[in-house]
Amino acid sequence: MYNSKIRKIFKFVGTALAVAPFLLGCSTADGPNPTADLEGVPEVFTTGEQPRIMVLRMIGGDDHTAQFLAGAQQEGQSFGFDVTTFTANGNTAQFHDALSQAINQGYDGFIISHGDDEGTLGYIRQIAEAGIPVVAFDSHGEIAGLPGATLTSQDDEGLASQALSALLEATGGDANIIYLWVDGFAPMVRRNNVYQEVLQNNPGLVEVGRFGVAAEDTSLQTQNAVAAMLLQHPVGEIDAIFATWDAFALGAARALTEAGREEIQIFGIDVSNTALGVMQEENSPWAYTAAVDPRLIGAINMRLIALKLAGYDTPSTFDLEAALISQEALNAVDTMVNMANLADLIPGWGQSGDFEADWMPVLREANR
Repeated sequence: MYNSKIRKIFKFVGTALAVAPFLLGCSTADGPNPTADLEGVPEVFTTGEQPRIMVLRMIGGDDHTAQFLAGAQQEGQSFGFDVTTFTANGNTAQFHDALSQAINQGYDGFIISHGDDEGTLGYIRQIAEAGIPVVAFDSHGEIAGLPGATLTSQDDEGLASQALSALLEATGGDANIIYLWVDGFAPMVRRNNVYQEVLQNNPGLVEVGRFGVAAEDTSLQTQNAVAAMLLQHPVGEIDAIFATWDAFALGAARALTEAGREEIQIFGIDVSNTALGVMQEENSPWAYTAAVDPRLIGAINMRLIALKLAGYDTPSTFDLEAALISQEALNAVDTMVNMANLADLIPGWGQSGDFEADWMPVLREANR
């Protein structure tokens, strides 16, 4: 029942732990100040009882995960929610065990990240059918059809299109490229669809090598794989690398730098403080990356949970808009650019009115 006031909303944290003690990062907020003026705030948030929200992420061990979880937790705590976070660091069995336990622990809402397997879908179906609000990021496509559930994603097609457009412009559409990609993840499938279309429409692009693995040491494995490819292809035989994940780009950048092959440019997807640091290194081969602010992703997912708890109708799917970050822009300023000051270069970075109801600032003020 979105009204005109919020119509605009439609335009890691933790290590791999034993499942029993998986609860992390609980909010210390005590709920809204009882003397605060809460006019217009939904009654569910004014009773003094804190909604308990569980945030679970399948992948982990990277800066993107840390910022996603921090964004969700900070936004939730600003609403007076009791927020718990957990990451399985890529361990599917541990992720399922954590979900199984959490379902029976009385949480009022769930945010689930990268749950794209059939087992996770089954747990999310249980949550949704029990009438508990659930928002899933980069997860199984069928979640969008579950009652009361929302499936959020980065605009993966936009991410891939922006990075590949930069590659085409830089190379004139005539280049030998290495493709760093891994199958089995919904975002990667969407990015690969764009890549295949670009290859078909630009016969001057030739893939001469490919690698991809999702693991705790993805960057290291990528570094070793790219180093091996460089030995097979001397100077002049590789022009660019398209890396569909910043963990791939980080490993590739190290391999290129160690081999002295900075003539090869990297066009990546996703961003973090580590990524920004590498892009700003002297003679860094990482030229462009397309990204969505991971902290904002977490925050928007939490806003959706708040709206669901308040009884609002919410969309079944939502894509977050991507932005392109260039090494040239990063190096054009005198200070080191990080996730905190990236907004000085990218207008609107880290900010969004998506799913921002007019009572949310009131609730935040009451929980300061």
